[in-house]
Amino acid sequence: MSTAWTIQGEYLEACSCRYLCPCVTSNATAPSTEDFCKFAMTYRIDGGRYGAVDLGGVTFALIAQSKRVMAEGGWIVGVIVDDRATAAQADAIAAIASGGAGGPLAALAPLIGEFRGLERHPIRFEIAGNRRTVTIAGILEQEVEGVPSVSVAGECLAIDNTFHPANRRLNLATAVKNLIAGFGIRWNDAAGRNGHFAPFAWSGSA
Repeated sequence: MSTAWTIQGEYLEACSCRYLCPCVTSNATAPSTEDFCKFAMTYRIDGGRYGAVDLGGVTFALIAQSKRVMAEGGWIVGVIVDDRATAAQADAIAAIASGGAGGPLAALAPLIGEFRGLERHPIRFEIAGNRRTVTIAGILEQEVEGVPSVSVAGECLAIDNTFHPANRRLNLATAVKNLIAGFGIRWNDAAGRNGHFAPFAWSGSA
């Protein structure tokens, strides 16, 4: 029998591309602003289940490096699950993050050339207005600030109908902090670098 699942929560991302990342605006077919794209996507699950497993409160991060053109594949990927998650929760996240359980991340699976494993570390995800922060001490330290809209007070500029697993609509942001040091992928430069954040709502069946 298949296992149905559904989760929803908040996501943030920062990458090595300069703002505005050409990958997002070209459906991943334009060259990155560097000879690669190094990025991390962090997902805080506020509610949802994988079969009988409650996933509310679980946070996970996907750390990756692609070629200069993301659509060419050959990505290097690793996943970190908050160490507060139970073994059953971590197994569920592994199925979702790998794309094996279906859902939006399944579209990325054909692009992965090397999977470097799943690790468990404490993850802190914070929201303050239009700022989002994730901290995995010494491994992932990212903070992004939304680019303010001048036409809608309190909201950010956004891009719609994107080819992105988190959401078709992403808030545009710039990095305040952007350290990646996991799975052999290293980056430490926030100056002028790209970021995004958005709510997400996924479902699938394994």
